[in-house]
Amino acid sequence: MTKDKKPISMTNNPNITSLEDILDLKYGPFGTEARENWEQRYEAFKIGVLIEEARKSKNMTQAELVAKIGTNKSYISRIENDASDIRLSTLFRIIHEGLGAHLKLKLA
Repeated sequence: MTKDKKPISMTNNPNITSLEDILDLKYGPFGTEARENWEQRYEAFKIGVLIEEARKSKNMTQAELVAKIGTNKSYISRIENDASDIRLSTLFRIIHEGLGAHLKLKLA
């Protein structure tokens, strides 16, 4: 970036729409059924990404993770891409037995 250019931000570029505004337009404000459904899917997506990142940080393939927890590769792939239907017991098994990690939950 050159000295004479400012970084783009919401405060100095009114043509940029915030993610919050986009979500409000597409799904409605917080509290609406469509928005709550989107928020739940997004949280599930984040869990899948966390699992994938933890697996990769241990230089582990999906096949190696499968061997540790006794499931199939397509199931791990589905969890990493969209963990919306993962059972809690499976999540614990992936994290504890497969990745050797601990799960910390925080309610907000």
